Amino acid sequence: MAEDSFPGWHGTTIIGVRKGGEVVIAGDGQVSLGQTVIKGTARKVRRLSSGGTDVVAGFAGSTADAFTLLERLEAKLDATPGQLARAAIELAKDWRTDKYLQKLEAMLIVSDGKDLLVITGAGDVLEPEHDVTAIGSGGNYALAAARALMDGDLSAEDVARKAMSIAADICVYTNGNLTVEKIKK
Repeated sequence: MAEDSFPGWHGTTIIGVRKGGEVVIAGDGQVSLGQTVIKGTARKVRRLSSGGTDVVAGFAGSTADAFTLLERLEAKLDATPGQLARAAIELAKDWRTDKYLQKLEAMLIVSDGKDLLVITGAGDVLEPEHDVTAIGSGGNYALAAARALMDGDLSAEDVARKAMSIAADICVYTNGNLTVEKIKK
């Protein structure tokens, strides 16, 4: 099959919500190839412990690429214990300048309970406005829903779960099978 006719992998919605002294990162479980659901129970949110720092990470994109980035992030955390933002910046610099890493197709949302960051292959480390961020196929739907829910009395977890449910109702590449991880300051 020619590369340009390959239907492409789709699937993944990851959201990060900071509210009430905690951060929740949630991800759906769907992986699709073209119009076919390949797997509905993928786990795209992980807890990392490195350099004495507890970090929760969610990823969108190629799984192998994301795991490579998570391993690199753990190494950066070992080198800069307790400094997630610095480790994320160092990872983004490497990702942007290393010829091997430049080919990786993934994005990360990471948090240590204090910082909530999006790390991209373009060399960006972004701290979201409004304490909400989302990536992946249904990311914009989840982001819009979460921003609308932030002013209410819902907890960070409830905002994330409701936003993901809304995204799953709209985006065909998102399902309601969630992995949710919480981390406090």
